[in-house]
Amino acid sequence: MAETKANPFDMDSSTFDAEKYLERLLKDCSLRQIMDTEAAVVKDTQTLHSDMQTLVYENYNKFISATDTIRRMKDDFKQMETDVNLLKTKMQSITSFSEQITGTLQGTRSQLCRLSEKHSLLKRLQFLSTLPAKLKSLIEEQNYAQAVQDYLHAQKVFAQYGRQPSFDGIQRDCDAIMADLKEQLRKDFQRAGNTAQSLTEIGELLLQLDEKTSDLASEMLTCAGKRLHEQIVMLQDQTERDMLEFVDMGIDGFLNDLALVVTSYFDMFVAKHYEQERDDFQENALLELNVFLNQNIDKYLNLVQDRVESDIGFGDTQVMLRALDRLHRRLQAMRNICRGLEVQRNTVSIIISAAHQLCDAHAKNLKDHFADSLSAVRLSLVSAKSDAAAGLNLSDLISNLYVAMVEKIKGVLQDLLIFLRTDWSFNIKAEHKGALCVEGIRENLLIGFLRHIAKVMCGFGDASSSSPPNLLLVLSKTCLELEQQGVHILIALVDDLYEIDSENSATLTHETEICAEMRETAQALLDSYVRLQGTNISQMLRKSVETRDWLNCLEPRSVRAVMKRVVEELGSIETVVASLYEATTNTASGFRTTASSDSSRKTYFSNFASTSKPQYRSNWSNYTPSQLESSYVSNIHRLFSERVEIFTSVEFTKASIVMGIIKIGLKTLLECVRLRTFSKYGLQQIQVDAHYLQMNLWRFVSDENLVNFLLDEILGSAVQRCLESVLMEPNAVEIICERA
Repeated sequence: MAETKANPFDMDSSTFDAEKYLERLLKDCSLRQIMDTEAAVVKDTQTLHSDMQTLVYENYNKFISATDTIRRMKDDFKQMETDVNLLKTKMQSITSFSEQITGTLQGTRSQLCRLSEKHSLLKRLQFLSTLPAKLKSLIEEQNYAQAVQDYLHAQKVFAQYGRQPSFDGIQRDCDAIMADLKEQLRKDFQRAGNTAQSLTEIGELLLQLDEKTSDLASEMLTCAGKRLHEQIVMLQDQTERDMLEFVDMGIDGFLNDLALVVTSYFDMFVAKHYEQERDDFQENALLELNVFLNQNIDKYLNLVQDRVESDIGFGDTQVMLRALDRLHRRLQAMRNICRGLEVQRNTVSIIISAAHQLCDAHAKNLKDHFADSLSAVRLSLVSAKSDAAAGLNLSDLISNLYVAMVEKIKGVLQDLLIFLRTDWSFNIKAEHKGALCVEGIRENLLIGFLRHIAKVMCGFGDASSSSPPNLLLVLSKTCLELEQQGVHILIALVDDLYEIDSENSATLTHETEICAEMRETAQALLDSYVRLQGTNISQMLRKSVETRDWLNCLEPRSVRAVMKRVVEELGSIETVVASLYEATTNTASGFRTTASSDSSRKTYFSNFASTSKPQYRSNWSNYTPSQLESSYVSNIHRLFSERVEIFTSVEFTKASIVMGIIKIGLKTLLECVRLRTFSKYGLQQIQVDAHYLQMNLWRFVSDENLVNFLLDEILGSAVQRCLESVLMEPNAVEIICERA
């Protein structure tokens, strides 16, 4: 440190040597460095000069200011010195006068003191002498507080002079007056209709008049309970007011009075210690107050809950929640006011109950809306003029039904979201029951309604119901749309709106379960549609077989009308189904335009065929009478042929649906044929009808082998049930069918 200060090359040091610094600089530095050093020194010098000027200017201004201040102080001190001298003179004068007065009154001072004391005593005596009259006057004016205050003030005087005969009489009069007042206050305290404020004021006066504390405490709670019950009864009659006005009346009346009673009781009996009472009096008083508080809050909240239940589904939900939020805030404030007391119940339970009830109301509305939508669909189907028009209209019906259900559910979920608004003072999700309620919106409302949809729709497919076929088709397609899109959209919406983690929950229903139920319902409805349409076709075919005399038939000249009607009916059905389900062919209309090759047909009588026929014809038109006698061959063929399942579930495609209907109709025709006996012409009529069906039914199916197999079975059964098994020539059969 000493070396640093003694450094001759340090410009900031007092030992700086300019000659040595310059000599060292010229010796060690280049020209460029010397010039840079010069510039730096010049710059530092200018900076220091500027700082020095600034410092001088600042100190100069301060110096000028200090000079002015000193000058003003001199002037002020001169004036102050004059004032002090004047004050000194006056104080001396005052002291002189005081000494003169003291000297003058020295002899009468003690006498004045005695007179002052006597005057004060006379005032007290005058107060006591007029006290009975004054107390009566105050009581007549109902100024009970002032009367009690004057009486208590007089007690100190009575305690000192009460043994005097004159004072003793006054005291007895005052005691009698206050005894009457005390009795009147007791009656007023017990009188019905007292407000909480008046109860508190009367209780305070009775305590000052030495009323027994424990009795007064019990009496106060009893009387306050009667008054609060009257307010409850009054609130029960306020049915015409809306929820917000109803709650405001309860807050301004019932809750305010309850809070006043509780705080007054606490201050009078719990916060104060009374020597004449037992040691546990305060503890017992606090327990009684706690019971009183919770009983009355329960009564009021039960009344509010009853009002909420009556308003659910009829009033405005937002108004109801605003009222409950205001009530919740008031009860929270009461908890803060009622020190040492525990309010066991709050409005959150009412709000959660209201959410449950609103969910139930919305669920009922959804079910009613769904029932109305189904009725509208049925009415539209009944009013349709033809199956073709119905086919064009089914897509609109399905779209309207699907959109109406989905949008209605979305609206309900948005309405219920009002319970979770962040500006409410309550948070139902923070409560365990509230969290279950939010999950209940998902499970009981949404999932429950989706299952209700599946159950109701499935009921239309029961064999006992008389549902129109097209209604079954509409409902089946609607369930399929829900399974493919609607279920995912709605469940994702409710999980997002209500922040529900359904993926990681073991108790919540998974989306796949509902989708599976919807698909099962769609499948059941579609199978019922196929069964019902197949039954309609079957009835036409069965009646046509059972009502005809097959033993006395004429030689066939045309196809029976029922076969044409069956083909027309299948065409109408295919048109309707094609409007909803995609075709399995590549043609624009969904109809097949060419038949499959004969090589793909493995029909019943294919083993007996000797020649090949056109592609649209089956091989059984080639049979000769001699070939038909080989019945044992047909039995062997049946053993090794694949069994055709008739009543199986169909796929959601046009070809599968129509094929299912055709299988039921042909199976019915087969069974009816097996129960009849045919003549030669009856057999030939069956041959013509079967060939006509073969010519037309291939257009409706993707695999005509099943159709050809059933037709071969029908003709084979007719051959076996025929008395004279002679078939018509193939060319003749073909001509008749083409002419038809």
